[in-house]
Amino acid sequence: MPDHDDVANSLEQLLESLIKMVGRANKNNDNLQNKINLMNQNMESLQKRISQLEWILKGQLKDGPFRNYPTHPHTHTTSEIHDHISVHF
Repeated sequence: MPDHDDVANSLEQLLESLIKMVGRANKNNDNLQNKINLMNQNMESLQKRISQLEWILKGQLKDGPFRNYPTHPHTHTTSEIHDHISVHF
């Protein structure tokens, strides 16, 4: 018949092993949750970009392939024109 001390030691080792396993599982769970959160943020960003592109395309379809801008003499330098153009994504 096994010694009570041997059984107690075996049970203690088993308990320590289970505690370590649970700790590793919790750590892996936290890492996976962080990755899921990051992926969700990336998806939201992509969805926002897609919506912006759809909005731009709808505007292009509504206005036609070329936009008609009023023509007037070019009194601005290229850098001045670039300063007034803004693109938001």
